[in-house]
Amino acid sequence: MRLAALVPFALIAGLSLPAYAGTITIEGHGEVMAAPDMAQISSGVTTQGATAREALDANTRAMAELIAELKADGIEARDIQTSGFSVNPNYVYTDERDANGYSLPPKINGYQVSNTVTVTVRQLDKLGTILDKSVTVGANTINGVSFSVADPSELYNEARKAAFADARAKAELYATAAGGALDEIVSISETQGFNNPQPYPMYARADMAASAPVPVEAGELAFAINVNVQWELDAGAK
Repeated sequence: MRLAALVPFALIAGLSLPAYAGTITIEGHGEVMAAPDMAQISSGVTTQGATAREALDANTRAMAELIAELKADGIEARDIQTSGFSVNPNYVYTDERDANGYSLPPKINGYQVSNTVTVTVRQLDKLGTILDKSVTVGANTINGVSFSVADPSELYNEARKAAFADARAKAELYATAAGGALDEIVSISETQGFNNPQPYPMYARADMAASAPVPVEAGELAFAINVNVQWELDAGAK
């Protein structure tokens, strides 16, 4: 009697089960290219002096002139930020030794003061001129230029759509090859990628003061999304 009772239940349970065959997880990639609309430059002044005070005073004058020139070119105060400041002695090493044969300690031969500002340029057509004028008024270190987009949210949204479409197309291909079809989405996760050209160093020369504006090429930036999507897989669909 127990066996007979179990058989109908098993048949009913088997008929009510969906044609579910697990899950499939696929990664999709979406990428959108766009021209940058802003740039950041790291610019500053390094000065030397017999004393720390002398080096600092020279640096202060040069930096004040640099900042004034940047503001005169339309750079707002909020877009100029001090990013580095240092005062260091210049050491002179010698091969001389004392009476006991020990090397003599290095001597201080003046001081060096460095002051650096990070400048955000929101009008790229002015970038070359700003670089040139910065050197003209005394900036002797320009550590790099990097480009970006002020608001990349819509670019990332377009990349998300492309990434999901890529994942779904590949998932449907696998599901069809397995003799099934995609069912409900189980989960979605993403990672962002941003291909920003590396900042490149620029070194000032005295003869740049009378030169033409520095040629600058902004190129394009890649805004990428990688998405992982997991679907239920219906193996009963043909």
